Amino acid sequence: MRIALVADWLPIYAGAEHVIAEFHELWPDAPIFTTVANIGALGPLDHADIRVTKLQRWYRLLGKRHRLLLPWMPRALEGIDLSAYDIILSSSHAVGKGIIPPSTAVHVCYCHTPMRYAWEMENEYLRRSRFPRILHRRLKRALTSLRRWDLTTEKRVDCFLANSTETQNRIRSVYGRESTVIYPPVQDRFFQFPLSSDARGNAAPYLAIGRLVPYKRFDLLIACANTHNVSLRIAGTGPEEARLKQMAGPTVEFLGYVPEEDLPALYSESRALFLPQHEDAGIVPLEAQACGTPVIAYARGGALDTVEAEKTGIFFHEQTVEALYEAMRVFTQHTFDPRVIRAHAQRFSSSRFRRQVADVVAEIYKHHGSCYPQLVGK
Repeated sequence: MRIALVADWLPIYAGAEHVIAEFHELWPDAPIFTTVANIGALGPLDHADIRVTKLQRWYRLLGKRHRLLLPWMPRALEGIDLSAYDIILSSSHAVGKGIIPPSTAVHVCYCHTPMRYAWEMENEYLRRSRFPRILHRRLKRALTSLRRWDLTTEKRVDCFLANSTETQNRIRSVYGRESTVIYPPVQDRFFQFPLSSDARGNAAPYLAIGRLVPYKRFDLLIACANTHNVSLRIAGTGPEEARLKQMAGPTVEFLGYVPEEDLPALYSESRALFLPQHEDAGIVPLEAQACGTPVIAYARGGALDTVEAEKTGIFFHEQTVEALYEAMRVFTQHTFDPRVIRAHAQRFSSSRFRRQVADVVAEIYKHHGSCYPQLVGK
């Protein structure tokens, strides 16, 4: 079986890159095709066989701001020659699924979400890309063209895998296709970190982790911390950092970038993880639970798959300070057992993820194009 891996882009080692790393663990000799890559910032992928497009030169010239190149990525991907491969396995939240497989190959797409830049995040893309406003009308036309392209490329996928039931529903709604859910992987090292003997004490700070971007709703957490004198630590960097720091009161601490190897300790010493945003899936709440840390989550999206109410966390139903603080009040009335939380998280281990993906790919290769959802969950 000659297999090729495909990613949208590889600028940092984040959630989607963790999935590519698991694919690479399964098939270490498989090349990884992508539009652009920031070699040296990709952790375990830095030594993989990564093959980029001609956009790589522009990526460097533009200060490694890959979003500026989005309108040109479809054509760059379509120019990649995959004629030497039997299986194409793409990890896609944007353009990756638009690769053109040869007629003799089977394309399996692990879909993180239908392309949000085209369907839901047009205004955010324009704001974050920092193009001059005079060009916005032209860029809007380009994004309209991107939507049309995205719809046509679903026909290039033989089998969709979804990272959550939320994404499964969106694949059905946008593309009219069925898919099999395989939840994203939690690396084994999070399960190996020592558990605390009992629930976190009242003095432990709350934690939030992620890119500092608007939809993550760190502003909501800061407003709640300021109003109710809540001890909150925020790990991550991003374009919203200056604004959020200006908002923050004395009980909020910004940790900046936290290295991967330090995350288990950070989760373990936190009272709970906040997840205030609507995510399609998300590895962060799973990592926290693998360390025995409960989650206070907005009751939308992938959190409904990965957090079990009053057993591994608490949900709130409106993105308001009042609703969040009420969830915190309910949280303090419960005792959460770190061992129970970790046992729940074992369902999402990386070893299980690899086994599920390998089973699906093997069966698809065996039957050359047939997708067998019933195999997932073995």
